[in-house]
Amino acid sequence: MTEEVSQSGHVRIVGAIAGIGSGLTKVTVGHGFDTIKTRLQCCPPGIYRGTLDCLVKVVRNEGVFALYKGATPPAVGWGAIDSLLLGSLHNYRLFLIRHHWTEHVPGTDVQRLTLAGHGLAGFGAGLTSTLIATPMEHLKIKLQMQSQRSAADRQFKGPIDCAKQIVQHKGVLGLWTGFTGSLAFRGNFLWMFGSFEALMRLFTSMQGTSFEMTTGTANFLSGGLSSFTFWFMAIPADNIKNRMMAVPLTDPRPTFRGTVTQIYRTLGVRGFFAGLTPCLLRAFPSNACAFYVYEGLMRGFGAEKTRH
Repeated sequence: MTEEVSQSGHVRIVGAIAGIGSGLTKVTVGHGFDTIKTRLQCCPPGIYRGTLDCLVKVVRNEGVFALYKGATPPAVGWGAIDSLLLGSLHNYRLFLIRHHWTEHVPGTDVQRLTLAGHGLAGFGAGLTSTLIATPMEHLKIKLQMQSQRSAADRQFKGPIDCAKQIVQHKGVLGLWTGFTGSLAFRGNFLWMFGSFEALMRLFTSMQGTSFEMTTGTANFLSGGLSSFTFWFMAIPADNIKNRMMAVPLTDPRPTFRGTVTQIYRTLGVRGFFAGLTPCLLRAFPSNACAFYVYEGLMRGFGAEKTRH
């Protein structure tokens, strides 16, 4: 019994450490693109004509470092968020394997988690991570939306000041503004991890051919390509979540349904896909690197296998 508890604790710690590495990698590679996406999604119509116009105006009017406004919460928070996301993902996979969501690896007697199981584990991990992702992303959005060049002219002087003002105006639960939008968004990790596994199986099937590749290369490519599936499915919920979080502190707390109605009345269906271009531009490099780091650390730490 003691050995089982020790193994369980080791699994949780390994998944958490690997998740921290993944989260910090995504911040480093992708935050500038994320700032452009947030501006396109949450600024009033007409301010920016598109991704390039937004990039040029932000750099020209606010300086190049404006692309990294709001980077502190994700630098701290995404390590924690991905630690919870990927740590829980690994444990959900193990749970489903032990409850027989398995199939035979072709040509062997080895059991592996089904694709549906990988998707379900991703869905559960996404919802689990919402608890800490929502306040971190709320702070990030508030800071990214400040267009003043001088820090002295900005409403929020930094993430701590931003958190204090939110609590003063809305109470502690105000930090979780946009929670329902965050749940809708993070449930889409079903597509991320389901497609990642499908791609890994495709690349594994190429062993012995001229297209054979190392596991690390397969992780890198699968992570990058699966992120496209994720963003095509998740971008509507991302728009809803971010608009809920961008509402000024003096306004009434937004609702999920009210935000959906506002987007549709103002911009139509295309409003739910605002910011897709910068998402796709950053998706491959940031997620390919993140998966490469995560899977590499999991192998390096000798975590229990959930894929064969």
